[in-house]
This record gives sequence, structure tokens and C-alpha cells, in this order.
Amino acid sequence: MSVFQNMVLRRIFGPKRDQVKREWRKLRNEELYDLYCLPNILLVIKSRRVMLHVARVGDKKDAYKILVGKPG
Repeated sequence: MSVFQNMVLRRIFGPKRDQVKREWRKLRNEELYDLYCLPNILLVIKSRRVMLHVARVGDKKDAYKILVGKPG
């Protein structure tokens, strides 16, 4: 996630009370990911770009056949 996304999620979920120290603290990145576990948008965009590139190559190429699930 980006810095901006983490900042917004920290504001939404708020601070967490530490059980040992009895103090309030910010949520760590891993804790944010556990609370809001959507796929990373950058990875989704990159994978779709690859799929679009392979689709543009055409169905005569091996990469397209593998992507579509029709290996010859």
C-alpha cells in the first residue's frame, strides 16, 4: 500500500491500545493489512497491463494461448 493509503486507513481504524504498556499507539503496516486485506492496487494494475499486452499480440502467439488457457 502507498503512504497515502496507510495514512487514510490509520485515520479510519484509529489508534490501538497496547496491552503491555497500557499506551495508545499507531497501527503498524502489517496490522493495517490484516484489517483491510484487499489486493495491492499496484500489483493488480501491473498484472492487467501484462494481460492487455499479451492480448494485443494476438492469438497466434504462445503467450496468448497460455494466458487464455488453450496451450497447443
